[in-house]
Amino acid sequence: MSMADYEGRGDVKETPFGYTLSVIGGKWKMLILYLLAEGKPARFNEIKRRIGTITFKVLSAQLKELEADGMIIRKEYPQVPPKVEYSLTEKAESLLPALEQLCDWGEKHQTS
Repeated sequence: MSMADYEGRGDVKETPFGYTLSVIGGKWKMLILYLLAEGKPARFNEIKRRIGTITFKVLSAQLKELEADGMIIRKEYPQVPPKVEYSLTEKAESLLPALEQLCDWGEKHQTS
């Protein structure tokens, strides 16, 4: 179905587009997914360092939401100090072609 197929059907939050936005919307989630799309698991501090301006509290909340939505896997290793790695699920990997299209769009339209 296309976007036009849902026109006039009520609350946009109830459409597939609304669902997608609920999972990846906001300032940070797509950046987190983009970083994890490199294919190797990443630790919390690495994600924080690569994003830069995100606070620890916000990053923690965003990771919990992505995990709850089935987009990332949180793997905890039983050691001291604790080690936790994050990686993409198959569900998130199925979104990568759309993220690549967004990157292509940005390449075309970004001003230098």
